[in-house]
Amino acid sequence: MGLSAWYDAAIVPRFIRCACGAPGIMGIRQQIVPLAHGRVLELGCGGGINQAFYDPLRVTALVGVDPSEQGLVFAQEAAARCNLPTQFVSAEGESLPFGDGTFDSVVCTYTLCSVQSPATSLAELQRVLKPGGLVLFAEHGLAPDANVQRWQRRIEPVWKRLAGGCHLTRPISAAFTDAGFAVERQGAKYLAKTPHFAGWMEWGIAAKIA
Repeated sequence: MGLSAWYDAAIVPRFIRCACGAPGIMGIRQQIVPLAHGRVLELGCGGGINQAFYDPLRVTALVGVDPSEQGLVFAQEAAARCNLPTQFVSAEGESLPFGDGTFDSVVCTYTLCSVQSPATSLAELQRVLKPGGLVLFAEHGLAPDANVQRWQRRIEPVWKRLAGGCHLTRPISAAFTDAGFAVERQGAKYLAKTPHFAGWMEWGIAAKIA
């Protein structure tokens, strides 16, 4: 295994779990994840960070997908501490190994920044959701301010290499709207104590139109 492959496999999952477990981000997760209900798909479950926030009275089953082997190990470890029936699958967001209309809810937190194709991944979420199903999302991405956007574009090439393909300039709520979801944005802000180029957050509910 080369140095780059080792870094992506061994270091990036730990870096992401640490960065995405910051107090401000955990506060946003706490607003979104408990809304999940029924049979739930978590896109980008690596790290198991969300599992503490699921409501076992609302969730009948949790299926997590992630392409990272180490991320799935972290998710399995977290599952041992939660009271939910869980299953974890190695898969890419662009090609989900599930039938049409399988899930009532999808949880998508800090994941669309690093998938290969957000549009293809969101089309897959449309496919696997039941009519009227919900995507509960919290993501970081393209800031609303032009001066911050300029810095995001400058920094992004290096950032992607260090942070496992994470992009800084992808739109968030607009991506769900363009994918055909009805979006109810619950919040948007720069995360405190975080550089603005990496700190623009949006979270909300995207409903599959029946």
